[in-house]
Amino acid sequence: MVLLASAVCTKTGKTIVSRQFVEMTKARIEGLLAAFPKLMSTEKRHIQHTFVETDSVRYVYQPLEKLYMLLITTKTSNILEDLETLRLFSKVVLDCCKLVDESEVSKKSFDLIFAFDEIVALGYRESVNLAQVRTFVEMDSHEEKMYQAVRQSQERDAKVKMREKAKELQRQRIDAVKKGVRMTAPSSSYMSMTPVADSIYEIKVSKPETPKYTSTNKALKLGAKSKDVDLFVDQLKSEGEKVVSNN
Repeated sequence: MVLLASAVCTKTGKTIVSRQFVEMTKARIEGLLAAFPKLMSTEKRHIQHTFVETDSVRYVYQPLEKLYMLLITTKTSNILEDLETLRLFSKVVLDCCKLVDESEVSKKSFDLIFAFDEIVALGYRESVNLAQVRTFVEMDSHEEKMYQAVRQSQERDAKVKMREKAKELQRQRIDAVKKGVRMTAPSSSYMSMTPVADSIYEIKVSKPETPKYTSTNKALKLGAKSKDVDLFVDQLKSEGEKVVSNN
């Protein structure tokens, strides 16, 4: 048996949920699903579950109240195995959905897809029953919950670390501001003392500048020179020379 796809659809042909088990294009699966209601309109069968064939595939379906459980298989597949697989798919839908209607199936679509994957792998039926499928789905659900719990815990830890980092940065800013104020206070007092030192220095420099000492020295030098001239004149007179004075 090669199972191509499974689907839950309305009796008018609207697909609610679909799962492909082999690789195929989107256009092909949409074409196969769209052909099913047209084939149903030509068939007048009212048995519990049945099938209809085309040139390439076989549609195996079962009514579920207002919906259809549909399997698309190859024409070479065993029809008895197809019908058995169809019954298991129908039980899974009834087990997952409280009410078999369009809204409930849409709400449980992911649970149904997970369950369908436990029944068929790569187009071939797995040897499982409804209880095993339910257990596997619950295990997957438990693992998903554990993963979500771990992820939420990591997110909370990351948020706590971010808040602590923000507080640390705020404390550093406050400390930097306080240190800046303490450093500016001594510098201002130093600047206020600087003019006093300058004025004292200027007073010390101005004290030695007394011009009286310079004039006294010059007078002494002139007096000494005039005494030398008088001595020289007296010496000339003693030698009999005539000296004429300019005064």
